[in-house]
Amino acid sequence: MNNPSPSHALAQEFVAFAVESKVLRFGEFKTKAGRLSPYFFNAGLFDDGAKLGRLAQFYAQRLVDSGLPFDMLFGPAYKGITLAAAVSIELARLGHNKPFAYNRKEAKDHGEGGTLVGAPVQGRVLIIDDVISAGTSVRESIDMIAAAGATPCGVAIALDRQEKATLNGVDCDESAVQQVEQRYKLPVVSIASLADLLQYLEHQSDPSMASFHPAVLAYRQRYGV
Repeated sequence: MNNPSPSHALAQEFVAFAVESKVLRFGEFKTKAGRLSPYFFNAGLFDDGAKLGRLAQFYAQRLVDSGLPFDMLFGPAYKGITLAAAVSIELARLGHNKPFAYNRKEAKDHGEGGTLVGAPVQGRVLIIDDVISAGTSVRESIDMIAAAGATPCGVAIALDRQEKATLNGVDCDESAVQQVEQRYKLPVVSIASLADLLQYLEHQSDPSMASFHPAVLAYRQRYGV
């Protein structure tokens, strides 16, 4: 039997962590696209030092394992701000000290001014966020990075939902992640995916947790890519 790849083992560990932290929940939730999803991932609930530190470890290790070259991190407001700072700290601990920057929603007209805060945005810039839903945050980040004269080089997210994006209420053939990869020619690195979540549920010894597998699988079969 082959040993699982580092990214696969990391993904399973991350799903377990997200469930234990109640960041990943099961039930019936309405998505922005109007779908009834049997699971909900809310990265805003990584809301204390221990959970945020552990989350940063997952991001940093996944980035190191990916081999993706980048010079700095960029966190789009608002969730990306905390993520960029936390992951920068963890990368430095692993011996990969990288600067980070983020944006304000409103431009500041005093002090240093502008919408960008932190290190100068230059070189190969990796965008870090929790998920990609519609790609809006990524597009805005790419525009800001390009306007600063730097080069967007990829996107790192926690969870790839692997489901069809929607356009004007109509399902597309690609997911939001695939659209970002194809439209902007940027690699998207995720810690885990819906496939990893299904595998986690499939191998659960806890019957109450395993009972969510059929609903998540049906959702994947209906909306998955």
